[in-house]
Amino acid sequence: MIRTFWCCAAVLATAFGTASAQEKKEVRGWLNWRGPQQDGTSLEKGLPEKPDELWSFQLPGRGTPVIANGRVYSWGYRGEQAALQEVLVCLEEATGKPLWEHTFRDFLSDVVYDRYSIGSPAIDAETGNVYLVTSPGLFLCFARDGKILWQHSLAEAFGRNTYPNGRTGAPCIEGDLVIVRGVTNNWGSQGPPRDRYYAFDKRGGQPVWDSTACLGPPYLKDSSFATAVFDWWEGRRVFYTALGSGAVVCANAWTGEPIWRSQQIVGGYNSSVVLHQGKVIAIHAGQCLDSTETGRMLALRIPGADRLEPGKPIELGVKDEAWRNPLSMFTSSPVLVGDRLYQFNESGELHCVDANKGTILWHRKLAPSQLHASPLWADGKLYAPMEDGSFYILKPTDTGADELAKVQLAGNALGSPAAWNGKVYVHTTRRLYCFGPKGDNTANLPPPPPAVEVPKPGPAVRLQIVPNEILLRPGEKVSFKIYALDAKGQRVGPVTEPVTWAKFIPPTALVKAEMDAAFNAEGELVAGTRASAGSWKATVGKLSGTARGRVVVNLPYREDFQAFNLTEKHPTEGMFAYPPLAWVGARLRWDVREKDGSNVLAKTTDTMILQRALTFVGHPAESGYTIAADLMSDGNRRGMGEMGLINQRYLIALKGNHDKIEVNSNLERFKVSVPFTLTPKTWYRLKTRVDVAADGVGMIRAKVWKRAEAEPEAWTLEARHENAHKEGVPGFYGFSSQPAWRVYMDNLEITPNK
Repeated sequence: MIRTFWCCAAVLATAFGTASAQEKKEVRGWLNWRGPQQDGTSLEKGLPEKPDELWSFQLPGRGTPVIANGRVYSWGYRGEQAALQEVLVCLEEATGKPLWEHTFRDFLSDVVYDRYSIGSPAIDAETGNVYLVTSPGLFLCFARDGKILWQHSLAEAFGRNTYPNGRTGAPCIEGDLVIVRGVTNNWGSQGPPRDRYYAFDKRGGQPVWDSTACLGPPYLKDSSFATAVFDWWEGRRVFYTALGSGAVVCANAWTGEPIWRSQQIVGGYNSSVVLHQGKVIAIHAGQCLDSTETGRMLALRIPGADRLEPGKPIELGVKDEAWRNPLSMFTSSPVLVGDRLYQFNESGELHCVDANKGTILWHRKLAPSQLHASPLWADGKLYAPMEDGSFYILKPTDTGADELAKVQLAGNALGSPAAWNGKVYVHTTRRLYCFGPKGDNTANLPPPPPAVEVPKPGPAVRLQIVPNEILLRPGEKVSFKIYALDAKGQRVGPVTEPVTWAKFIPPTALVKAEMDAAFNAEGELVAGTRASAGSWKATVGKLSGTARGRVVVNLPYREDFQAFNLTEKHPTEGMFAYPPLAWVGARLRWDVREKDGSNVLAKTTDTMILQRALTFVGHPAESGYTIAADLMSDGNRRGMGEMGLINQRYLIALKGNHDKIEVNSNLERFKVSVPFTLTPKTWYRLKTRVDVAADGVGMIRAKVWKRAEAEPEAWTLEARHENAHKEGVPGFYGFSSQPAWRVYMDNLEITPNK
């Protein structure tokens, strides 16, 4: 298992060897959430007209399985409360027999009500590797045999947020890239919360590009799990999707740069888009910006390159709409069959829409309500799982849909179906079902899709640096691959000429800082000793490109903020300094301010969407450390904020309004508290450590006392966790429930456990 953000050369060699061996065998199947046509349809024939169960597997789930080469990969969860874990299981296609599985615990997430596994794994058609993002944000690459090739902790390394709804979505694979998304609060220019896409090299896991096509507050109110649809636009490989900011966008799949967008609502889209004859069709259930209506289905005409302006996306408006209708849906996506759209709404109705005009042709009531699941169309039939567990097989006509079969499944059917090799799969909150006959259906499979014809690249105009974002400890080093790109973002080829490197400060940077690192004679970037962050510019002749990175120091680490100069002026709240640049999730959430005659870190209160902050200081693979800090909250006895520390994926919080100290990893999975009376405007010292025994049992300890008093001998809280987190980035937490009630942190100290 590769636990660090970066991968060593030996492991990369193993990963490349595994991929090369697998590339010799064709990989075919239902490889991604929306299927081979990217729209919930299949060209396969001979699929069942009756839901005859071939086998089922007991595993609650809310997503879509993927299938390839005789194997089914399904993502679900098992257990309750503290014992709940997400599970990626590989099953034998013919029998449902488990071949291997991996389990993952939740940590530092907001997921409630067992809202897990809402999404799908993805299979790479070239290597057969399987990719998955778990609910708390572990992003993993598996070989076909279940071996973990590489992984990233998106929350701890990129500041990916979680939400109570648990909608995670699925990775997308395009060429040599695997692309994931999330609302992130990273560092530097990526500090403000935005719905971002990140592309990684699918074999080695190195970050390749990031994309911020999303607008922020006041539009960004939610995450989104809409999946991307790939196509060609004016000689560019692009993807179309909907965002958590309420916009529909088109972005360059080679570079992530947004090409056009259309802002439609305040809040998030969650339904995926479909493409139809030069149009992008989307549906939402939010508050429309141009009317008092809630919810809409609309078709946007795809613009031409003549509207492009350098450096900014095309903004589409009402004049670019081909049609609209009043259909509303929050998470279920449309299915496109020729000129017909099939769409569920929240009331459990199936609608048929003319994709040319937007006219609703007919609708049929199937269930009391519908949530995430979309229908599947294949072999002239619609396979329709409903929220109440009813599962329909329908034959659509020009005026309605004839019911061929109906069966009641155990649990709620929230996942969209998948189909391959004569079988249809449906996952419910109780079981994964496989319907269809024994044996194979290979004679009825469609021919393999034609290879994507990539145009010949043009002249090189800039450089792409891989990795484009790095994380190093002191003394660690990394080498780069440099590619030349043409004007459309396509790779011309690798750069073999000598590269000139220089530290680079973007002109828009608020903090004019540099990364403490230097290049050696072999062209490797070697980290220095200071906690720092910054960007680098590579130049080859007239071509250039940039990458950015952080250095996080080895333990022990201390910060008292006294070296910060308060030179920034807030419009209404006086002078301040920005927090350390290398901290993930600090920007806009914390300021360095003067308090009681000393510099301290103060929680910002001028933006409600930022009132809660998880901030990460070190390396995601850190373990076996003690973290301590001084904490204080403004307010009164009826109103105080919350503040705390993050140790090895546990949050230890002082909860002023509840008079207690609490340790949790997810509030519904693991939570232990003891009474402790807190007084507003009083500094406390909080100290915590985590110890994990050889059998995996952990003990989380914390003590808190008034800073003006001596440290007590006894721990205030001791919490036993049977299956403890063995590593995790150090950090801290703040929550200002009211604008007038700041929380403060000072004298942060992180030391190895003795």
